[in-house]
Amino acid sequence: MARIAGIDLPKNKRGVVGLTYIFGIGRSTSKKILKDNSIDESIKVQDWDDAQLSAIRNSVNEVKTEGQLRSEVQLNIKRLMDIGCVRGIRHRAGLPLRGQRTKNNSRTRKGKRKTVANKKKVTK
Repeated sequence: MARIAGIDLPKNKRGVVGLTYIFGIGRSTSKKILKDNSIDESIKVQDWDDAQLSAIRNSVNEVKTEGQLRSEVQLNIKRLMDIGCVRGIRHRAGLPLRGQRTKNNSRTRKGKRKTVANKKKVTK
């Protein structure tokens, strides 16, 4: 089991896919890391030898990943909320940020529906 940046990579996946299990490394970054270390993308994680593994570890350490990246993202969101811009206000309210409509959709951000009772109409 390969352990890089505090994450156990799945051993039966191809190298290019296995590296994407690390937060902050996507497909293009994993391809670049493997290409820079001249490792074939189709080799599975379990078939990496110690030299390849250490080379990949060194390359991953140069990229901002995991805890360092998560804290930076949280600081960016906090900064938006502190300056009171529209994106910060939407973050604070738990609503979508990028112009999506909220009348029908956006259940991921708003959460489970909360039913609001109506007042009875008084007829005259």
